[in-house]
Amino acid sequence: MTTPTPPAPSDRLYPVSVEFGDCDPAGIVYFPNFFRWMDGASRHWFVVRGVPTWRECEARWGVIGTPIVDAHSKFMKPAMYGERLAIETEVTEWRRSSFVQRHRIWRGSDLLVEGTEVRVFAARGEGGVGIKAVPVPEGIRSL
Repeated sequence: MTTPTPPAPSDRLYPVSVEFGDCDPAGIVYFPNFFRWMDGASRHWFVVRGVPTWRECEARWGVIGTPIVDAHSKFMKPAMYGERLAIETEVTEWRRSSFVQRHRIWRGSDLLVEGTEVRVFAARGEGGVGIKAVPVPEGIRSL
């Protein structure tokens, strides 16, 4: 297995500043915050590629968002209050109505967390109740 190398600055990076409220009493980031930041990095990945807001996506394709159906993370090093992190995000697989995103959270050259998410493209359910998976719009799949 090769050792990951820190990415060069690019549109794949989502910056995060660790704030006091992100941490436990010892000043270490509380683990659910990494998932919150990966969620932000997921949307950022689409925004920098020109995908419109979810409201516009609903009007155009009927898509209201991309909820998570599976998530995994490996925590290798802690992050602390006051640090600046960068989340590297990429889509590693497109499926019929879902996709897999990989996130790597870096502090400089230190890899802190690796995570993957499986997300589905969702539309409103029948009669506007609930949600249902829908095929990935071609305008998005080609990104």
